[in-house]
Amino acid sequence: MAAPPDREPSSALSLELLPTDPLLLILSFLDYRDLVNCCYLNRRLNQLSSHDPLWKRHCKKYWLISKEEKSRRNQSWKSIFISTYSDLGRYICYYATLKKAWDDLEKYLGQWCPRMIGSLKESVREEDLDAVEAQIHCKLPDDYRCSFRIHNGQKLVVPGLMGSMALSNHYRSEDLLDIDTAAGGFQQRLGLKQCLPLTFCIHTGLSQYMALESVEGRNKYEIFYQCADQMSRNPSAIVMFITGTSYLEWFTSYVNKVVTGGYPIISDQIFRYVHDKECVATTGDITVSVSTSFLPELSSVYPPHYFFTYRIRIEMSKDALPEKACQLDSRYWRITNAKGDVEEVQGPGVVGEFPIISPGRVYEYTSCKTFSTTSGYMEGYYTFHCLYYKDRFFNVTIPRFHMVCPTFKVSTA
Repeated sequence: MAAPPDREPSSALSLELLPTDPLLLILSFLDYRDLVNCCYLNRRLNQLSSHDPLWKRHCKKYWLISKEEKSRRNQSWKSIFISTYSDLGRYICYYATLKKAWDDLEKYLGQWCPRMIGSLKESVREEDLDAVEAQIHCKLPDDYRCSFRIHNGQKLVVPGLMGSMALSNHYRSEDLLDIDTAAGGFQQRLGLKQCLPLTFCIHTGLSQYMALESVEGRNKYEIFYQCADQMSRNPSAIVMFITGTSYLEWFTSYVNKVVTGGYPIISDQIFRYVHDKECVATTGDITVSVSTSFLPELSSVYPPHYFFTYRIRIEMSKDALPEKACQLDSRYWRITNAKGDVEEVQGPGVVGEFPIISPGRVYEYTSCKTFSTTSGYMEGYYTFHCLYYKDRFFNVTIPRFHMVCPTFKVSTA
């Protein structure tokens, strides 16, 4: 068989030979690293990769730069990206997420807790954070550093940015510490070795700590409340209630809960009550809903004593007839712990009051419960009598609500 005739070799398609518009379209899909690399390939790609609209997406994605801010700075998109990267480049994986969280939080506070805005501190410089690392002889995680390049925590004031809790004889409000105050509270003692405080409550002395190293049974960058082991004579024997696995996760999850209305605003403060949407029961025209919170500062693992508070909202529909107005007479609780042990409680009123409920009116109160197990639940009913028909009584269901202690660890100090 004769050999096939030779064919002219086809010329390879070169990327740089493409027309300008499709080439710019291709470049628009590149990440900033690849776009920079294109500058070094040849003259044409260098010119095209400097096309300013290509950098607009990266400025918005990584630095949240708006058109308005660009106009104020009177710079090109590429210049803004490069100058911002030279200052904040080490935080490029975290900056947009944390900046959005801070922006969302400030917007929310401006609407609901305006006096808290004034307690926020301005950002710190890189050299300030470097100086703290030199002072404590420990590296700070980049997500933590990044947050302080946006806001340096807050002043030691009340209310605290990281939430409040109040009972009849107990009050807690946690400030987000500025970097110098946090460094001053850095721990090297047994039990809290290489732990940095993130928050502080002036009233209780309670703090949330972040572990800067994996020591004493902690994971690096884990965040926790600490409580003493009351059954040990060793003061370094502590138990840690875990509240986060990293600063980024800890801070952004809290902010998300705040700005989406997951925590109620009471007296211009953020209260850290968690509401389960299923914890709602309606009987006739009256709706009862429940939110709960765990209080680590009043709890203990050794001996087992887990302290919870709950907030109950009782509301009568605004569409109810006026003659449906009624007064609460008594309460009944059925309380079950994790072992299945049942306790029944019955008594007059709630927290010493006998509230009157009428169309559109809301009555709220807080109370507390301790368990010897890490979890438990409560359910029951209120007994009301009608104001217009005083001999008419009826029960209103309280939905079952669960209380669960956070994950905890015992220090291996």
